[in-house]
Amino acid sequence: MKTEQLSFKYLAGIAIIFRLIFLFATPNLSQDFYRFIWDGRMLFNGFNPYLYLPETFIQQRNFPIPEAQELYYGMGELNGSHYTNYPPLNQLSFFIAALFAGKSIFWSAVVLRLQIIIADIGILYFGSKLLKNLNLNPKKIFWYMLNPFVIIELTGNLHFEPVMLFFLIWSLYKLQQQKWIFAGILLACSVTVKLIPLLFLPLFFQWFVKENKIKGIQKLFGFYAIVITTSLLLFLPFYSLELIENYMNSVGLWFKNFEFNASIYYIFREIGYLFRGYNEIAFIGKALPILTILFLIYLSLFRRNNSFKSIITALLFGLSFYYFTTTTMHPWYLATLILLSVFTKYRFPIVWSLAVILSYQAYANIPWKENLWFVAIEYSVVYGFLIWELKSTSQRSIKI
Repeated sequence: MKTEQLSFKYLAGIAIIFRLIFLFATPNLSQDFYRFIWDGRMLFNGFNPYLYLPETFIQQRNFPIPEAQELYYGMGELNGSHYTNYPPLNQLSFFIAALFAGKSIFWSAVVLRLQIIIADIGILYFGSKLLKNLNLNPKKIFWYMLNPFVIIELTGNLHFEPVMLFFLIWSLYKLQQQKWIFAGILLACSVTVKLIPLLFLPLFFQWFVKENKIKGIQKLFGFYAIVITTSLLLFLPFYSLELIENYMNSVGLWFKNFEFNASIYYIFREIGYLFRGYNEIAFIGKALPILTILFLIYLSLFRRNNSFKSIITALLFGLSFYYFTTTTMHPWYLATLILLSVFTKYRFPIVWSLAVILSYQAYANIPWKENLWFVAIEYSVVYGFLIWELKSTSQRSIKI
């Protein structure tokens, strides 16, 4: 036992050291951190970041925050021409950077990265405890913690998935302990860092109703009420009618404007070109989320999710379906799948974290352009491995 504990501590130390290597590095594969700093400084200087476009200030030669021009040119015209879509707790992280880093872009990036590293330590802590509770080897958490892709893409390039995942794993840990009220609050915190955990809400149905349907449904709706109410309360300090319109427009862009590293969508797009002669993203981008909703309903009602391991497996496949059908699949989105897979028998997200490197080819082109052959190879590898895993588990009479 002592040897196992030392080994766990050793691996944990290595995972933290690898992250600290990037502490003073400037991200070179993402411009998003400039927008993070912009939003944090807007908030620090008394502006509601949801109500103002960066480009408006720059065009008017009005600089409301320190280094406004540098931040605008750093984030790029595309980012600067849209309203922010980062939820309230994410904005709090940006505010903390503005509070402690003053007027320095470099030190703002350091403060942002420290928050991400601390969140990963929290994932290590609660993830290993949840693994123990599920009678799984706690060292499985290092599939996430020591994954080079996770370290480089999240810690190195300053993507805030770890903060979202910290609250998600803590919430799952509490839910597994039957502490569903606190779990609901934590899940709301996860949602207000990144909206993606909202997709998981239907998948908890069978967990609540497995013993007593009436009481279970009452608890389920109580759980939903806590998640939604807490999320709305966290948005409340920013509330205005303009916020709702601006935020919905920004989120909507992901379904009708943006395209990157997509899978099934690209196939539908090519069919659209063949029969209609133009890109049908406005229609396809709205239709694909409906398929995701239908798949989530199927997982919620018709798949057996009465054990906590099976629930996490449902979360994994529900989110995977969304990512397989989305119009935009940025590499860092994979972090959630990688972490969820730790608690399941499936490893296709790990394989995907290797194959997704092919999508980086697009960044090497000026102007930016994807090579669809690289995308095809990436998804051929992922789907091929996924099909092999599904067949293997089916042969062992394990239903997904």
